[in-house]
Amino acid sequence: MRVVLVCLVAVSLLSSSCLKKDNGCSYKDDGVVAPVPEQQALKAYLDTAGITASLDKSGFYYQVIHTGSGAVPGLCSQIEVTYKGQLTSGKIFDQQFSTVFSSLGSLIDGWKKGLPLIEKSGEIKLYIPPSLGYGMKNVTDNYGNVVIPSNSILIFDISLINVQ
Repeated sequence: MRVVLVCLVAVSLLSSSCLKKDNGCSYKDDGVVAPVPEQQALKAYLDTAGITASLDKSGFYYQVIHTGSGAVPGLCSQIEVTYKGQLTSGKIFDQQFSTVFSSLGSLIDGWKKGLPLIEKSGEIKLYIPPSLGYGMKNVTDNYGNVVIPSNSILIFDISLINVQ
């Protein structure tokens, strides 16, 4: 009887050590690609403004200012960033210094796809078409004022301070 019990315990320990640990993060790349008309509108804006930027396969443009070194953020990474968000008119709609997001996967698609292009201490400028930003919905402040109009191209200057 003892031999059977020891064998059961050994088998149980061996099989449990092979199980993949669940870190509680369920974010996955959703494969969203900006529609061609949005990409064309964004390209037209960049050309008119004389901005040279690289095109990502998902349809946003970017400029890596500094690649950084160290950890690359994944969708389940906690990130600390300093950023400025503005519209193509130049109007700043948000600016934060040393703010922490519990997971990159909870943010807009443009950030989810853009921030992994740099490493910790890197800097990037993202030009995000509407479908990778807030799409067809207005973003309002606490008073109901529209801060980001629907279908807006978004421009973000982001410094990736830390990745965990």
